[in-house]
Amino acid sequence: MFAALSRPAVARACVRAPGYTAARYASRGPSSSTSSSSKNSKKSAQNPTPTPAEASPEVPTEAEPQGVLNPLPSLDVLATTESTPGPEGGPTGARSADDDTLTSAEHKRRNLTRVMFGLMFAGLAANVVHMGREWEAEELAEKKVKSVEELPNTRWGRTSERVGALFDYFNKPSWPELLPPPLPAPHQKPYTLLISIDDLLVTSTWDRQHGWRTAKRPGVDYFLAYLSQFYEVVIFTTQNYYTALPVLENLDRYNFYINYKLFREATRSINGKIVKDLSYLNRDLSKVISLDTSPDHTSTHPENAIVLPKWKGAPGDYGLVAMIPFLESIAIYKPKDIRPILEAYKDKDIPTQYAKNEAEAKRRHIEEWTKKKGKSAGGLSLTGFMGGSSGSKSPIPPTYLEAKRAEAQAQYKQELQFIIEHKDELEKLRKQDEEAAMGGAPGNLWEALTQMQGGEPSADAQAPAQAGQAAPSAQAPAGKA
Repeated sequence: MFAALSRPAVARACVRAPGYTAARYASRGPSSSTSSSSKNSKKSAQNPTPTPAEASPEVPTEAEPQGVLNPLPSLDVLATTESTPGPEGGPTGARSADDDTLTSAEHKRRNLTRVMFGLMFAGLAANVVHMGREWEAEELAEKKVKSVEELPNTRWGRTSERVGALFDYFNKPSWPELLPPPLPAPHQKPYTLLISIDDLLVTSTWDRQHGWRTAKRPGVDYFLAYLSQFYEVVIFTTQNYYTALPVLENLDRYNFYINYKLFREATRSINGKIVKDLSYLNRDLSKVISLDTSPDHTSTHPENAIVLPKWKGAPGDYGLVAMIPFLESIAIYKPKDIRPILEAYKDKDIPTQYAKNEAEAKRRHIEEWTKKKGKSAGGLSLTGFMGGSSGSKSPIPPTYLEAKRAEAQAQYKQELQFIIEHKDELEKLRKQDEEAAMGGAPGNLWEALTQMQGGEPSADAQAPAQAGQAAPSAQAPAGKA
């Protein structure tokens, strides 16, 4: 046993064979029988053979191929197997990237990708060329321009304009026309008055004790009721429907004064700012006036806007009422275009400046009347010929504006008196309308989907609606009385 353990180690040498770079180990030593090795076991124990680290290994060169004896495979199983390059100029074992080594499926996939990219770029180029075509009549009507000169006339300009319109879809109002077509004469008011809510008609404050509270501006009820005789009143606010509608229900409880209501979805976004684009209004802009407190809201049509200072809740602020004489004079005199008038009062205190202009017009009216009276007093009159007194003073006649204003004031008082006398009936009608609206609303998701597809509401929903429609007709004579 000990003889086997003390067997001399077989010396191995690293030899480089011609044409190979890998190292090979070969057995080097005397080829003797088992008996001779046992005889020399004692000698080897006394004089041990030097280890490979101590003995200088003899590395044979390429010129010594005879040193290679009995080649053995590598026993290092943990080493990473690497491809052994062949002789110079021969195959190396690496996979080529040439098309000759691709499979048929890879060939088809590569060709299909090239075809798809080619078609995509061809379609893109054709679309760019098509976008540079001349302007069509439908596009002019959609952009609300009168002539082609108002739009870019070069191919690149037309292409840029159409490409920009594609990305402008989410910045536009929800509808191409915000208001329905005007009513036929004489039911349609000649002018349209757009009124904002925030810090103009109302203002909202918040405190820890009461939370949010909304206050009406002094004179707002009179402002809406009086001007509704002259204008088509439209509330145009940047608030959402669910926050602004309760406020409007308190401003116009019986829907007498406000014709239409436009909310946040009727605005558009330009450079990150909310804008009220009047070109979508479906009205003649030469007869549209917009009252607002923010210049950004009217940046697309500043010539139609009157920007007023914000009301912050001061109880004695009657700036809204002070605007009535100016606005009513426009509706009374009926100019063909209100924009030059608004331009004349731009950057001025409109109530003060208009009061001066009206006072000057009144002074000229009195002078003209005095001159006419003096000429008529110099001649013979029938009263003086019959012996009557010709020196009696007649009152100064009112101006055209004052006469029309007196008529409007009388009409306003009649409407106010009607509301006071029939308040109970109006409240009952209002309650019936609310019940009819609630009854017509879908009670569940299935009913909502049915109504969206054009189906009829359920019988339970139709009964309150029919009752609400029949009640006003029965009480109509009482309202007219």
